[in-house]
Formats: sequence, C-alpha cells, structure tokens
Amino acid sequence: MEIGLITDSLSSRSFDEVLGVAADLGLGSIELPTGNWSEAPHLDLDALLDSEAERLAYLGKIAQAGLRVSALNANGNQLHPVSGPEQDLVLRKTIRLARLMDVPTVVCMSGLPGAEGDSTPNWVTSSWPPENLAILEHQWEQVALPYWRELAGFAQEHGVKLAIEPCFTQLVYNAATAKRLIDAVGSEWVGINLDPSHLMAMGADIPSVIRALAGTIMHVHAKDVRLNAPVVAANGLPDGTGMTQWQQRAWNYVTLGLGHPAGEAFWADFVYELRAAGYDGTLNIEHEDVLVNSEEGVRRAAGLLRRVALQGEPDWKPAQV
Repeated sequence: MEIGLITDSLSSRSFDEVLGVAADLGLGSIELPTGNWSEAPHLDLDALLDSEAERLAYLGKIAQAGLRVSALNANGNQLHPVSGPEQDLVLRKTIRLARLMDVPTVVCMSGLPGAEGDSTPNWVTSSWPPENLAILEHQWEQVALPYWRELAGFAQEHGVKLAIEPCFTQLVYNAATAKRLIDAVGSEWVGINLDPSHLMAMGADIPSVIRALAGTIMHVHAKDVRLNAPVVAANGLPDGTGMTQWQQRAWNYVTLGLGHPAGEAFWADFVYELRAAGYDGTLNIEHEDVLVNSEEGVRRAAGLLRRVALQGEPDWKPAQV
C-alpha cells in the first residue's frame, strides 16, 4: 500500500510547498482536484489540456519531488438539474487530462438529480411518503443510469477508471446504492473511492462496508470522523449545522486517529480489511479538521498510516500435500 495526499488538504499553500511537504514525509503520490467543488488551487485544468509543454513541465516538477499522480479528482454534482452540464464538462475534461497525463483514476461523485421538474437536487433516504419512491425511480432510471452507462463508455475510450465516492446528499451514499449503480452500469471501468468518514458519519461499520464492496474498491481516502456523543444522543447523526460550529454538530471531520474510539487500532484493522478485500493501492490523506493546523494534521496522519499500512506483497504459500 502506498501513502498519498490529496493536495487540497494544504489548499492555502503553494504547489511547490505542497510538493515539499509530501516529499519530506516520504509520500509516494498525490491526488489533484481539478474543479467543481474544489477551487483547484494547484492545477489549471484548461492550461494543462491545451499545452503538452505545460503538462510535461507540471509532471516534471512532481517527479522531481519523488512523487507520482495517483488520481485526479472532479468531485461535484454532474446530475444537478441546473448546473449539471457545467460540472459534467469539468469531469469529462478531467478524464481527458488523466489520459494525457497517464493518470489511471478519476475520483468523482455519483451526482444527485432533482425530482422530475425540480431545479434543485433532492436526496431521498426514506420510502415514505409514497411519492419518494416515484422520485427515486425518476432519479435512478431516467437520469442516473443512462448518464453513467454513457460516461462509463467515455471513460473506457480514454482508458481511465472512475472511482465513485459514496457520500451523503448523493445518489450513491452507502454500500447498497454503490452496488446498485456498479451492477447496473456493468463496466470494469467504474468502481468505488472509499472515504470511510462519510459512511462513519452515517453510522456504518467500516469493516462491514469494505466486505460488502470487495472487488469494487479502486481508490481510498484516509479521513476520520469524531462523533459528538451528547448531540448524537439528542438528535441522531443527520446534521445540517455548519462545519465550523463543531461544538453543536453531531459529528466532525478530524485528523486521522482522533476520531474513531479505537484510534490507531481502527486504522490497522482498516488496512487489513482492505487487503482482504483485494485492495493494495493508495491511501490518500484528506485533511478537513477545522481545529487542527493543516500541515500538522497531514503530518500526524502520515505518521499513523506509516505505522499501519501494509507495504510488501504477501508471500505465504500453503504447504504442498
């Protein structure tokens, strides 16, 4: 397993500074956001698409730091009933750039449509009242599945894998909805980017999630969640409170090791379950802790992952009988 970094974790730093931190930590790779929900402070999507010289210089700088690019990230809502086409364009440009830069994977969300005729997305998590089932039918069958079947073909033409990140307020938000989309699309070019924090924030057991998604996990983000027990006890896990109001929230994104009650032991189990599920790829640090300095958080996360990540290939062989 390789330890990497999503560069938006250090969004206030220059690209050279980000590369310096990653190199100093001995990381193997970086993941680069390209637009949509990210301001993409470290990558100019159009400039890199338009100029081979720009691409070569950019990749040369990364290689000089001893790093490679594990993925590009175009997280957004390309199924938004109003702005979806603009966000889809960013995603497709990102796929094109990934091919040109020999990057194997693009991380993205599933997207979330509206109800038929709506101008805003509609996240349905209950089958009641009955109209919710009609909304889901429209979202899945009329919007999402036709879109994803076509997008999978586009990705295949470019030789780029699409790793969908299950997340709240998305059509794919848990193991069941992830499997539904992957099974319906039926393409080896579409799989999962597992960010455990989103699923932990909805009460999922992460080892169970990994087992349920075995064989579909293409990419992994390393991000932790801390539950605020008194708020959870009173309100449950769903929470619309602003991220900076951490004392009033049911849960918060935190630095790796400061969230799950088992601490480092949870992350040791996490990587072991990943290997058992067939995943030996990159573990990309994503820092979004509002109470911890970004570089400090990245360094702490890297230290934890170095202690638990499985580096070598397994070499045990059963005795011959």
